[in-house]
Amino acid sequence: MTHPVRDEPVRQGSLRAHNLGLVLRHVAAGPRPVSRADVAAGTGLTKATVSTLVDELLGGGLLVEVDPPPRTGAGRPAVGLRLASQGPAGLGLEINVDYVAAGVVDLTGASRQVEVRHHDHRGRSPEEVVDDLVALAEGTVAAAAADGLTMAGVAVAVPGLVADGVVRRAPNLGWRDVDLAAAVRERSAALGIADITIDNEANLAALGELHAGTEARPSFLYISGEIGIGAGLVLDGRLLRGARGYGGELGHVTIRPDGAHCHCGARGCLEVYANQEVLLRTAGLDGADLGRLVAFARAGAHPALMALDEVGSALGVAAADVVNLLDLDTVVLGGIYAPLAPWLAEPVSREIAERAITSEWAPVTVRASALGTSATVIGAAGSVVRAILDAPAPHLPRR
Repeated sequence: MTHPVRDEPVRQGSLRAHNLGLVLRHVAAGPRPVSRADVAAGTGLTKATVSTLVDELLGGGLLVEVDPPPRTGAGRPAVGLRLASQGPAGLGLEINVDYVAAGVVDLTGASRQVEVRHHDHRGRSPEEVVDDLVALAEGTVAAAAADGLTMAGVAVAVPGLVADGVVRRAPNLGWRDVDLAAAVRERSAALGIADITIDNEANLAALGELHAGTEARPSFLYISGEIGIGAGLVLDGRLLRGARGYGGELGHVTIRPDGAHCHCGARGCLEVYANQEVLLRTAGLDGADLGRLVAFARAGAHPALMALDEVGSALGVAAADVVNLLDLDTVVLGGIYAPLAPWLAEPVSREIAERAITSEWAPVTVRASALGTSATVIGAAGSVVRAILDAPAPHLPRR
C-alpha cells in the first residue's frame, strides 16, 4: 500500500525567506526604480509586509533608495528602490588549460572586474594551479573591496566533468578525481568566503549568455572553444545538465570514426580537429596568440582563412547533430570562437544547413557570444548573484 505524500506546513521563517526573495526579484526585474507601493501591487503582498521586508533588504545592503522621480500629480512622490551596486557581489574563478581568470559581478548584474593570467597548466599538479588561482583571487577581492564590494560566494569553472565539487575527469589538464572544492577551500581561508561551488566551464558560460540575453525562454547551443571544446545546452530558458550532470561534452562527439586519437581515449573527436592549437597550427601560426590569427584573417591571408573554414566546418558537423536531436534555433560561438565568429559563422551555418533536416523551413542562427571571451568567468560570478536573488535571507543580518 502506498501512502500519499504529506504536505508540510510553511513555517514563519520559510515564509519570510520566500517573501524576501519575492520582493528582491521584483525590484531586480524592473527596468527602473520602483516604489514600495509598486512592489506591493506587483507581488500581492500587503503594504505593511512590503515595508518590513524592504527595510530588511535595505539594512542588509541588497537594496538602496534613490531620489523620487519628478512629481506628476498631487501628493508626495514615492521613494524609489533599486538593487545595490555596492555591497554583496559574486566572485567567478576559472581554471583553463592555459590560463586562470577571476571576475566580479555586482548585484545589479554589472561586470566590475575581469583579470586573466596565462600559464600552461599541462603537467602541473592541481595544487599548483589552485595556488595560482587563489593568488589571483586575492588581488581581485582586494580591488573589489576598495570599490565597496564584498564577496558573497565564489563559483569556480573548470574544463571537465564535475560532480559535488569533485573534478571527475579533465582530460586536457590530466586531472582525475580531484576534490577541487576542498583544494580551493583549504587555500582560500584568507578570502573569507565560505560558499564555494564548482561547475563545468561551458555550463557557466552558457548561463552567463542566458542571462545576458533579452529573450524570455531562449534555446541555444553554446560552444566553448579553448584548448578543449565544451558546450552548454539551454532549452526553454533552462540549462540542460543531463541525468548525472555530465551533459555538454560536445568536444568528444565523434565526427570521424576512424580519425586521430583524442586525449579522452576515443578517436575522431571534434576536439581533435577544432581546438585552439589545431586552428593555429593549420593557419601556420603554431605558438602564436589569437590576436595574430585575427590580424592575418583580416588581411585575407589564405592559410588563416583556410584553417578557419576547416574548423568552422568541423564545428558545424557536430552542431548539426545537436540541432537535429534537440531542435535548437541558435548556435552561440564562445571562448576563442567569439572573436573569430566573422569567419567561423559561415562554414558552421553551411554545414548545419546541409545536415539539419529542418533547415529548409527552420533556419538556425549562428552568432558570437554576447560576453565574448569573458563569458565563463562572468557567468560564474553571475551565478553567485542569482543565488542571492533567489535566496537573500542568508545574506542579511540575523534577526
